[in-house]
Amino acid sequence: MTPNPLALIAEITHRCPLHCVYCSNPVQMVAKQAELATEEWVRVLQEVSRLGVLHVHLTGGEPAARADLEELIAGARKAGLYTNLITSGLGISETRLPKLVDAGLDHIQLSFQDSRDGPAQWIAGAKGHTYKIVLAEIIRQLPLAFTVNLVVHRQNLDHIEEMIEFIEQLQPERIEIAHTQYYGWALRNREYLVPTPEQLDRCTRAAEDAQTRLAGKTRIDYVVPDYYARYPKACMGGWGRRTLLIDPSGRALPCHAAGVIPDIQFDSVREHSLEHIWQESAAFKMFRGHDWMPEPCKSCDRKEQDFGGCRCQAFLVTGDATATDPVCSLSPDHHLIEIARAAAAAAEQPAWSYRTSVE
Repeated sequence: MTPNPLALIAEITHRCPLHCVYCSNPVQMVAKQAELATEEWVRVLQEVSRLGVLHVHLTGGEPAARADLEELIAGARKAGLYTNLITSGLGISETRLPKLVDAGLDHIQLSFQDSRDGPAQWIAGAKGHTYKIVLAEIIRQLPLAFTVNLVVHRQNLDHIEEMIEFIEQLQPERIEIAHTQYYGWALRNREYLVPTPEQLDRCTRAAEDAQTRLAGKTRIDYVVPDYYARYPKACMGGWGRRTLLIDPSGRALPCHAAGVIPDIQFDSVREHSLEHIWQESAAFKMFRGHDWMPEPCKSCDRKEQDFGGCRCQAFLVTGDATATDPVCSLSPDHHLIEIARAAAAAAEQPAWSYRTSVE
């Protein structure tokens, strides 16, 4: 029997006031009328708690777009779950945030696109930078754990030191310097987002300097981007091994992007229990274990560390979800990553494909 998941990623909506060019939401998003209702989400939260889940990450889209966010947080608290809100901050007012805390919110992760207002608006396709700064000040006054997420890419890495200093002044307990992951809208904009080797070196040095300077005060999380890694990441701790994601319509998936893989039927919480989905569904079993692995994965001594890498990335780059993740230097398809990096290096002024709105 597969061990129970530890965390639930609850994509409660795909609606969002921002249009970020690096958004990892699927290009085909779930409309408001198809979203799970309040009582359905509350039932799901009770089910995952019984399944052994400890944390729920409320995300989207922008989770604050749901008018029942307070009720969902209260439902998570009643189910005994630690609640983390992943948000752009837009839709969370000075009066609403204390209500979320009173409902049981434990942690908030606030995203920033840049340290500068103009570039932040250019990346997000909407205003909001100044509002986020004010919200950060309010967050610090409340009993909340506070993380700032800074998404980095070729268009902002020329001033990475300034961005880290800016985030540091917001006084979060944790800073996540997150290189863009090329799924959804980010894949459409990949040639304008992949950093140069020089930018990556600069970013890595800046992150390491910050880790040293802020040791014991602020935690800095930083990971080298996939396209420059020697080996792939253990995506989500392995397909269907640790984490469960539920999209706004109730489909249960192993990760954010799994829906892009064709010919996989992902079961809905409207039709099946989460225990059944986790333990019995064909979709969650598909890439567990080693039998599905091709070479060189099957013979690799790292297969219990990275599990062959990301199945979604393998499909998006090679067209084959069973292939070795092409970011791996041992993959026979690794040249496709090198081609993508070369194309990005040759790309000129971005012609963005902004994330569209969904109603």
